[in-house]
Amino acid sequence: MREAKAKYDVFGVFAGHLERVRDLPKVLVVDDAMFMRTKASRLLTEEGYSVVEGSNGAEAVERYKSEKPDLVLMDITMPVQDGIEALKEIKAYDSDAKVIMVTALGQRSMVLEAIRAGARDFVVKPFQPDKLMEAVKKQCPSP
Repeated sequence: MREAKAKYDVFGVFAGHLERVRDLPKVLVVDDAMFMRTKASRLLTEEGYSVVEGSNGAEAVERYKSEKPDLVLMDITMPVQDGIEALKEIKAYDSDAKVIMVTALGQRSMVLEAIRAGARDFVVKPFQPDKLMEAVKKQCPSP
């Protein structure tokens, strides 16, 4: 009887691993503060999500189009292009896009503008991990 051999790609990565990663829900995390991206990305990865990142609104729009994530988690206040303008562009490109805005306390008018522009939810930062995951799982359940 022949033993089944594991399939590896040209880089020596187990092919089954790549398939599992492809099946994970993908979240685009956008924030100009690297520590916030890292904190959110680590938490999402631990909870079974695949993560891609961007550091401003313009990158968010580009990454949304190229990566086609299941969910976007985006800061409102960022350089180059703010989160609300990026949200509007993403929703114009894909009206079904699921976007959760991340905001600092005291930005109520911006949160209302984001909700009117199509954001599905918002999370106040600094966020509590359980609050972030509750919002994420409502929009995009983990596997």
